[in-house]
Amino acid sequence: MSSVATRGPAVRVRAPGKVNLSLHVGSPGPDGYHPLITVFQAVSLYEDVTVTAADELTLSVTGHGAELVPLDGTNLALRAAHALAERAGVDRGADIEIVKGVPVAGGMAGGSADAAATLVALDALWGTGLTRDELTDLAAGLGSDVPFALHGHTAVGTGRGTALTPAMVRGEFHWAFALRAEGLSTPDVFRRFDERAGGLAHELDVETDTDVMAALRAGDPARLGQALSNDLQDAAVDLAPDLAGTLDAATSAGALGVVVSGSGPTVAALARSHQHALAIAAAMTAEDACEQAVCASGPVAGARIVP
Repeated sequence: MSSVATRGPAVRVRAPGKVNLSLHVGSPGPDGYHPLITVFQAVSLYEDVTVTAADELTLSVTGHGAELVPLDGTNLALRAAHALAERAGVDRGADIEIVKGVPVAGGMAGGSADAAATLVALDALWGTGLTRDELTDLAAGLGSDVPFALHGHTAVGTGRGTALTPAMVRGEFHWAFALRAEGLSTPDVFRRFDERAGGLAHELDVETDTDVMAALRAGDPARLGQALSNDLQDAAVDLAPDLAGTLDAATSAGALGVVVSGSGPTVAALARSHQHALAIAAAMTAEDACEQAVCASGPVAGARIVP
């Protein structure tokens, strides 16, 4: 991509990872995609994306797990840059620098956060002037979790997960996340889900998350812990049997509720407080139930420009 731009001020955007408080998966349609009903919560594990004007589009990635991130055309941040340039009619480049803070291939949408942050950052750098709705439309074309990374907070996602309805939430929720050294492929997890279903249809019901929504409105972590669910969890455990031990360790450590996040393999343990989350993380680490345990809270805002 050619450009007449010269190197100028950088724009830095921070976007959060997510945990699925619930994830219900329907049978795949004719297009091969599974309809979803999920409740997302954005948590304080972040991807930092900095863009600087340049002659071409380039990408660099640092941080934990950076060596696992593709740098070719499959990278969601690069795809976001090309999509924005095409939509806005921009013929300019940028250096895109990503510092990872969300687990790679961990079911917490780190790649989607990169894409959302890139859209916001390049919209500012290039002065494209797209509305938030237009950016959301672009995000939906990039992946199921990208619109949520753009908006953050807590929301119900339907369809492919891209149709979002904000959820009412009172207070703050605290998490300990058990990270696994090796990630899981989302397509592989969905394939195993379908194999386990044996061709049986999965019907989705929008009323299934009544307990989750009530717990969020009440700011009740104990009730939310009891309501956590994930239709993909058994498939993820099939592909990574050691996750069963991680789930048990988190429960034994006193978590209010434990669930595999998204397609896994990150295990999310809900705590009463930040101190309780630290204790759960320490217990899981001491038992060698995970490679690393980190603590975070939610909900937090979506992709935002930062100084």
